[in-house]
Amino acid sequence: MTTFTHRSVRRSRALRTALLIGVSLASVTACSTDSKSAATTSTVAASTTAASAASASSSPGTTDSPGTTDSPGTTNSLGTSDTSATTAGSTAASTGGSAADTTQTTSGIPFSVPTSSGTLTLPAKPVAIVSLSPTATEDLFSLGAGGQLVAIDDQSNYPGAVSELPATLSGYTPNVEAIAAFKPDLVVISDDTSGIAEQLGALNIPVWTGPAAATLDDVYSQIEQLGALTGHVGQADKLTAQMQTDIATALEGLPDTEVPLTYYHELDNTFFSITSNTFLGQIYSLAGLINIADQAESGSDYPQLNSEFIIGADPQLIFLADTKCCGESPQTVAARDGWAAISAVKNNAVIAMDDDIASRWGPRVVDYLKAVVAAVDAAASVPAG
Repeated sequence: MTTFTHRSVRRSRALRTALLIGVSLASVTACSTDSKSAATTSTVAASTTAASAASASSSPGTTDSPGTTDSPGTTNSLGTSDTSATTAGSTAASTGGSAADTTQTTSGIPFSVPTSSGTLTLPAKPVAIVSLSPTATEDLFSLGAGGQLVAIDDQSNYPGAVSELPATLSGYTPNVEAIAAFKPDLVVISDDTSGIAEQLGALNIPVWTGPAAATLDDVYSQIEQLGALTGHVGQADKLTAQMQTDIATALEGLPDTEVPLTYYHELDNTFFSITSNTFLGQIYSLAGLINIADQAESGSDYPQLNSEFIIGADPQLIFLADTKCCGESPQTVAARDGWAAISAVKNNAVIAMDDDIASRWGPRVVDYLKAVVAAVDAAASVPAG
């Protein structure tokens, strides 16, 4: 068994913190979609004035999906996580783009954000927002813009205040008539595979699109864009700054290990997992963990592993992101044939995560990272032998 120490090693916390505080995360593609759907590979390069490094991550099943409670387990629970802007109708359609300036937009116009293909500008502060993205819903409430929402999709279930809003709309199969019935002055979505932006544009209803984040910078960018569009620029600035501080603090609390711990992230009970080329995989990499799924030769960042592979890889940590969808728990994992021999099972290091937090990319990504750090700390304290 690996011997763990808390002394400084060359694989230091400074490098992990550099990944976050340096602000520059690049060369990454999106990792997920609204609910259980496949995503693409990504490679992250992060740099600061002091250090630079690369890491990666992704998965086939959960991005903007339902639920919020922690699942039971013998150790930790938790999991969180949108990027661009689209407008249709009287404004030019646009998707992607950088974060709005925290004081004013490049045009100097309130309620306006720059994007990679144009600028989305609203005529006034929106007071009738419809959100078809659970991540964006969480972002808006965190910004203090929850009172500007008039309706949400049926997957938006956090925070608790969403229970006061109509939640009859579908983000997967959006209906233009049903959305228009709320007379929205802004609709936010996480993807436009259905072509709803064009349909709403024909009714002169502006649409902002925040696709699955590929990096933490994407998370911050989307929060800042929504802050600019909704009149909460200052709060967006404070929120993203606090997130970065909290993440850096969490990483500083990591124990140093002579050999990095290995982990298996479970998307469902058919053993779909993620590689380090996904957004969530990057979060694990920030915690200094090694992903056993990176060894799979599937050609996908959401490989389907098998029981034999996982047992043979003997991960020291197992993170379950299928506690809600599939009812999995540390107990069900321990009962699987042959799994009792896995180090994570023997050492009570099977962690029940929240499926929803694991599949979204809003402010609660901080909670997810904290849960991972707590799991690493617990595993590092297991005596050798």
